[in-house]
Amino acid sequence: MGKTLIEKIISENVGRDVASGEIVLVRPDIAFVQDGTGPLMINEFQNMQFKEIKAHKTFLFCDHAFPSPRKELSNTQKQMFKFAEKYNSKIFYACEGISHQIIYENYAVPGNIITGADSHTCSLGCLGCLATGMGSTDVAIAFGLGKVWMKVPETIKVKLEKTLKTGVTAKDVILCFIGKIGADGAIYKALEFTGSFIKNTTMEERFTLCNMAVECGAKTGIVPPDEITLKFLKERNREVDISSLTPDENAEYSQMIEIDVSEIEPVVACPHRVDNIKKVKELDKVKVDQVFIGTCTNGRISDLRMAAEVIKRQKKSSWVKFIVVPASKEVYKQAIKEGLIDIFLDFGAMVLPPGCGPCVGTHEGVLADGEVALSTQNRNFKGRMGNPNSEIYLASPLTAAASAITGYITDPREFL
Repeated sequence: MGKTLIEKIISENVGRDVASGEIVLVRPDIAFVQDGTGPLMINEFQNMQFKEIKAHKTFLFCDHAFPSPRKELSNTQKQMFKFAEKYNSKIFYACEGISHQIIYENYAVPGNIITGADSHTCSLGCLGCLATGMGSTDVAIAFGLGKVWMKVPETIKVKLEKTLKTGVTAKDVILCFIGKIGADGAIYKALEFTGSFIKNTTMEERFTLCNMAVECGAKTGIVPPDEITLKFLKERNREVDISSLTPDENAEYSQMIEIDVSEIEPVVACPHRVDNIKKVKELDKVKVDQVFIGTCTNGRISDLRMAAEVIKRQKKSSWVKFIVVPASKEVYKQAIKEGLIDIFLDFGAMVLPPGCGPCVGTHEGVLADGEVALSTQNRNFKGRMGNPNSEIYLASPLTAAASAITGYITDPREFL
C-alpha cells in the first residue's frame, strides 16, 4: 500500500517505513514556544534536569501579550529571555510578530517536522510540513532530547474543487468545512488539502486552511508542496527538493471529502462554537461593537489588502471599535509601503503592533459585558476575547471590513 504525505515525512525522519497508528520517536526540525506556554515549558525543562538544548532549531516568541499588559506577564517574559540567553536559543520580542507567521516567513521548508507549544502550529502545513501543536511538557522533551513521541495520524483527503465566487475567501471555505465535519470530526487525523482549487491558491490562502485544521480536532493540516510552494521558497532563498513529497496514488485514507467551493457563500461561525456556521445573508441584523482583523489566521498582507479595498472611500460605523493587527513586522512594513495603514487610520481603525492582539483576551481589545465582536481569528469560545459575558462571531476579512462600515454583520458583496 502506498503512503500519504504525512507517512512519507515521518518515514524519512525516523529512517524506516511507518504506517498510521504506529507510535514513533521523531526528531523535530523546529521546536518552539510562545509567552503563554513558554514559562511552562521552561519549568518542565528544569524539572527534568536537562542541561542543554538538543533540538535542531528552537525558538521562543513573545507574541500573545507584548508589550506586556501586567507585571505577572512581564516576569514570565523575563524568564523566557533568561532561558534563551542561557541555552543559546533564539527569542523574538519587540513586537516582531506571531510565531507561526515568522516561521513561515523565514524558517520552515517542505518535509520539516515542527512541534510548537501552540495549537495553531498546524498552520505551517501550508508549506508541506508536518506541523503540530503539543503540550509544554512534550515540547520541553523536544528541546531537551531533540526528539519526541508521536502517533502517526490517519489522513483525511479533502478535495476542494472549482473556484470561489466574488466576495468568498479561503476563510469561508475552511469555516464551511468545519461546519460540515463538526468540531470533533477529525480528531487526531491529518487533513490533506488537494483539488483544483488548491492548485490555484496562494500560499497565504493555504496558510488559512491549514491554520484552522485543529478547529475540527485534526492533528494537522497539510498541502502537498508544488510549484507555488517552490516560488515562495525561491523568493526567500529557501528552495529545496520536493520531488519525494507527493502522496502516493494508492495511499490509504481514512476518509475522502469533496467540496465544490463555487457553491460557498460568505459565512460566519456564530457563538460559541467554530462549527456553528451560518450564511451571512441568513443573519437578522446582528449588531457588532468591535471588529478585529488580524491573528495567525488572517493577519497577512493579502488579508489587509482585501479589507482595505472594502473600506476605501467608506465611513466607519460610529459605534464600532475597529482593530487591525498585522501578523508580523514584515507584513506591517509592507502594509505601510502600500498605503494600507493610511487607509485603515483614515477610516478610523486602531492599528496595533504585530502580534496576536485581542485574539486571546489577555490585552488589547478585551470586550465589555454584552458586547459582540466580529473577528477574523480562529476561535469563538465563550470568554475567548477576555470576557465570558460577550459573544464572538468569526468571519473573513471581507465580511469583517463590510461589517465595520454598517455596524452589523454584513455580506461583503454589497461593497464589492
